[in-house]
Amino acid sequence: MTSVSVSFEVRRQLNSMRALGNFSSVDELLLHMLKAHRLIHIQTDGDRLRSRITELDDIDVAGLIARLDLSPYEE
Repeated sequence: MTSVSVSFEVRRQLNSMRALGNFSSVDELLLHMLKAHRLIHIQTDGDRLRSRITELDDIDVAGLIARLDLSPYEE
């Protein structure tokens, strides 16, 4: 197990989860749980970015550039 100090109850729960999940060690279980947690956050961020990108589809870019007077071309 890692060098983190945990209570007996936490150790018992981790060992139970390890046995139920067929992991060879508690470290392997914790790595799996961290990876799953990170993947959930990445998927959430991806979904949020996709929704923001679809919001950008409704913007008239040429009109926005003209209103902001940022056109690189002289008209």
